[in-house]
Amino acid sequence: MIISQNKKPTVDDFSDLVLKATDILNVEASRNNAYFVTRNAQKLEDDVVDALNKAAVDTPFAGSIQKVSGQYFPDIVAARFFGVEVKSSKDEHWVTLGGSINESTRVADVERIFLTFGKLINPVEFRSRPYQDCLSDVVVTHYPRYKIDMKLGAGETIFDKMNMDYDTLRKKENPAKDVIKYYKGQLKPGERLWWLDYENNAEENIAAASTKVRLWKTLSQEEKLRFIISAYAFFPEISSGAADKYDNFSLWLVSNYGIVSTSLRDSFSAGGRVNLEINGSVLNVSRSLYNLYMLQNEIRQRLLSIPEDILKDLWKVTRIAPDRFVQWASLVADRNPECKSLLWHITHEDNN
Repeated sequence: MIISQNKKPTVDDFSDLVLKATDILNVEASRNNAYFVTRNAQKLEDDVVDALNKAAVDTPFAGSIQKVSGQYFPDIVAARFFGVEVKSSKDEHWVTLGGSINESTRVADVERIFLTFGKLINPVEFRSRPYQDCLSDVVVTHYPRYKIDMKLGAGETIFDKMNMDYDTLRKKENPAKDVIKYYKGQLKPGERLWWLDYENNAEENIAAASTKVRLWKTLSQEEKLRFIISAYAFFPEISSGAADKYDNFSLWLVSNYGIVSTSLRDSFSAGGRVNLEINGSVLNVSRSLYNLYMLQNEIRQRLLSIPEDILKDLWKVTRIAPDRFVQWASLVADRNPECKSLLWHITHEDNN
């Protein structure tokens, strides 16, 4: 692969080149619409290269246009520091998926990228814009990818929404963290990012999040117990009488582990009320609170094993107290006054 070392062309020169090539493509499409209708994404790259070469005659870009598609981003490099990514659709919309937000396959020296989009239906039409100006959103396939919209207005890009420019985000070591932070801030009650795993490495788990979905009833008893302990630890409302007390836990199971349950109630409260004897006192408690008491040591260990920032997010609090277990007990009691006596016993017992 031979790419020119010429640093002379400016961003404005490159913009003029791409827009001229786009005009050439539209003229050719008007003359031979049937040809372009049959083109696929890979073949269209060759058409864009030809148009760029025609537009580059007598410019600093002459002889520097190189197709580097396949495993690289962008598809075409011009004068070493500029690139063109080629996209297409076979419908009326100017929308498609872009590349991964981490841009790990980006050609090293490319500084500015334009996107050339071909709408390959009758009538065929081409549009080109700076790449960052047509990235409307982030969606997830196996890893967060940009959503391309060639009709975006000014101030409507994902970068405008995040209040962060494209180059700043793409140069971060893990851009997914900033994207996750932004989308978490947009969530409404009852919503959760299905592709986000709080407890593990974000990139690895985003990639694995959609591999399979399981029903709760298919889990082993060991798996169920592990999740029940997490439910008590992370979602204080589980022990309350609220009608929606399992909602956040259900969303957490789906978004982090792909686990779906049609009825979680039986795993926590089946069996009605029971008598629980503690230090000579007999308390009549729900089965859910009985389970909580019996699992108190496991809950304590679970609370100690999770990073502070994740626990703050799960509990919806601004700080984590030095004694997490006492703070947890207070959160549970706030949601269910009935269990205050039980929690007093738990937090005053010698658990060492």
